[in-house]
Amino acid sequence: MPELAIESIGLRKRYRFWWSGREVLAVDGVSLQVERGTTYGLLGPNGAGKTTFVKMILSAVHPTEGEALLFGRNAAEAEARRRIGYLPENHRFPTYFTGRGMLDFYGALSGMDAVTRQRRIPELLELVGLADWGTVRLGKYSKGMLQRVGLAQALMHEPELLILDEPTDGVDPVGRRHIREVLHSLEEKGVTVFVNSHLLAEVEMFCREVAILHKGKVVLQGKVKELTAGKGYKLKVPAALSEKLREDLAARASSIVQRDGVLDLQFPGRTEVNEAIDLLRAERLEIEALTPTTSTLEDVFIQTVHG
Repeated sequence: MPELAIESIGLRKRYRFWWSGREVLAVDGVSLQVERGTTYGLLGPNGAGKTTFVKMILSAVHPTEGEALLFGRNAAEAEARRRIGYLPENHRFPTYFTGRGMLDFYGALSGMDAVTRQRRIPELLELVGLADWGTVRLGKYSKGMLQRVGLAQALMHEPELLILDEPTDGVDPVGRRHIREVLHSLEEKGVTVFVNSHLLAEVEMFCREVAILHKGKVVLQGKVKELTAGKGYKLKVPAALSEKLREDLAARASSIVQRDGVLDLQFPGRTEVNEAIDLLRAERLEIEALTPTTSTLEDVFIQTVHG
């Protein structure tokens, strides 16, 4: 059985507001398994319980019920969390620090010795594209630069598990690509990356597996390629067809669009598209293109959450 970097077993978090007598069930029995070395995305609308789940994994919030494990050890154990790097959403680093000073400070907090810190700092600034900004105070950094130096901070002690809360929020397209490249390089080294995000296109480009939370529960999980794989097919053929053939194709297609002398036909499955191809071949007509249709992760998310 593959080693698990993260395992949650029936995690539940209930908040009670004593002054009103009201209760909120933020996370409702979530069980997840994240294999070591994979890239995993946690998705969900605002208020779905994503951040509360991450805080329980980090033992910053204690679960009402259930258990969270990191590399097989209870997340409440400090030793279990030493292998984690974390970049929170809306982090607030002291702006009087320079980039180098901030990394040195947080490296010292994590128990790194001075020699190792001085070796790691220039490596990480280079990695995140801030080699020329190490002596500049953080108060002069843009939002995207703060995200990148925050990522460097999370990587200071060479963690085996990296947990990122909205890592590319507010970052421009160039910066987002740079962060993705950094994360891909970490994946190649065997680092487990767990991303909590609402930027679905980013998650689809980077993560291998995802789980969707809705109202505190896991409503869908699986490999991105499998979740977005379509069952339909798109066929392109010349528009100059006989009326009879066009009618026969229309009877099997779920949609037909004509543009620039070409018919775009959408078929719901393999049987229908094969029948259409047989009809075209019988008339000795050429096929312009045949492609399987796929869904985007956004399509899957909307369908799952909103039906």
